[in-house]
Amino acid sequence: MLILLLILAVALIVISTTRFKLHPFLALLFTAILFGLAAGLPTDKLLESINEGFGKTLGSIGLVIIIGVMIGAFLENTGGAIRLAEGVLKLIGKKRVPEAMSVIGWIISIPVFGDSGFVILNSLNKALTKRAGLSLMATIVCLGTGLMASHTMVPPTPGPIATAAILDADLGMVILFGSIVSFLALIPCILFAKKIAAKEWLEPVVGDGDVDFDQALKGAPSFFKSLMPVIVPLFLIVIKSFNDYLKIWEEGNVKTMIDFIGTPIIALIIGLLLAFLLPKKLEKVMLSTEGWVGKAMLDSASIIMITGAGGVFGKVLQNAGLGDAIGSILADYPIGILLPFIISSALKSAQGSSTVAMITTASVLAPMMSQLGLDSDISKALAVLAIGAGSAVISHVNDSFFWLVTQMTGMNISQGYRYHAMGTAILGVSAFILIYFANMVWG
Repeated sequence: MLILLLILAVALIVISTTRFKLHPFLALLFTAILFGLAAGLPTDKLLESINEGFGKTLGSIGLVIIIGVMIGAFLENTGGAIRLAEGVLKLIGKKRVPEAMSVIGWIISIPVFGDSGFVILNSLNKALTKRAGLSLMATIVCLGTGLMASHTMVPPTPGPIATAAILDADLGMVILFGSIVSFLALIPCILFAKKIAAKEWLEPVVGDGDVDFDQALKGAPSFFKSLMPVIVPLFLIVIKSFNDYLKIWEEGNVKTMIDFIGTPIIALIIGLLLAFLLPKKLEKVMLSTEGWVGKAMLDSASIIMITGAGGVFGKVLQNAGLGDAIGSILADYPIGILLPFIISSALKSAQGSSTVAMITTASVLAPMMSQLGLDSDISKALAVLAIGAGSAVISHVNDSFFWLVTQMTGMNISQGYRYHAMGTAILGVSAFILIYFANMVWG
């Protein structure tokens, strides 16, 4: 009965968000309440699940998401993101445009939303592609998959952070494994772009409305300055996770300091303070309600609310006994790490949003992690990545990113399916293969 209710609940979320355009926050919240009532959960237990699921989830992750978005806003508005792109170009070389755009997209989408990253980098990509005499189709596949890779698998992007919080995964391990897996998964995407997508000619038209790259760099902070707000928080979080796992410092002042500055909220606050150094002059309006900080708060509000509602859904499923029900069925089937990928990819394909797919999948899986054999620190981190990999499969017409890519580059719908959508599918499947073998060895 609980399994049937779960299937109906997931179907209700998909239908209400796609056909009836209901906001995911309401879809998750209403479905959680309906599931609890249908499963016979006592009303006092249902109310407790709602309060605990929402409060506990946001208590651990709400500030982290807000501060992460603020860092992205400063990089975007000061030209720091463009400066990072220039640094990667110098390192890789302007002749290797597909490889460069893949790496640039991967880096930029760690602190900046994937959609915003594409808008920022589209002009640069077209200019470089035209200069190299290449088809825009190849470089767009590389840029799109590069943005998607870190957007779905590398914190402090909101989706992976929320997923890690719901599954109680170690954020440092998610960052470490996510960086390696998502980066390596780009190799098949680059090969697909250069060997197949490049054969279809798409003219890189540079229009009057495109941002001039050289002009955008004027007044932008240095590469080192732009990199610090991104790399320092990630480094601190990973160092803490390493110490927790390897126990290099088990006590004393060094451990106390690492535990403090390596906590995600403190690490990201340090990153935010470094981001405040990016403008030539930090003005009060930037930190005001109408400024960059105010806009970042508005941008993060929707994600935070969806994450909280996902926490409610997961807690209701847990208290209804879904974990035991699923465990009894899966006892004879070693499905393990495959299930997060399947559910996430199905939800992504059905309703379009990677973030919603990640949060919903994590909420469904949270009560059954031990039954799936995913209860160790490493396997939890890999489960987060499996969900992220699934949420990249497949970007098509119900995904805003699909329309952004096709409309800003001149692709038609057929080309969007054959190259952009196929590129995201290759990304997700390649990442999962790496995750699957990593789980076999370390999980």
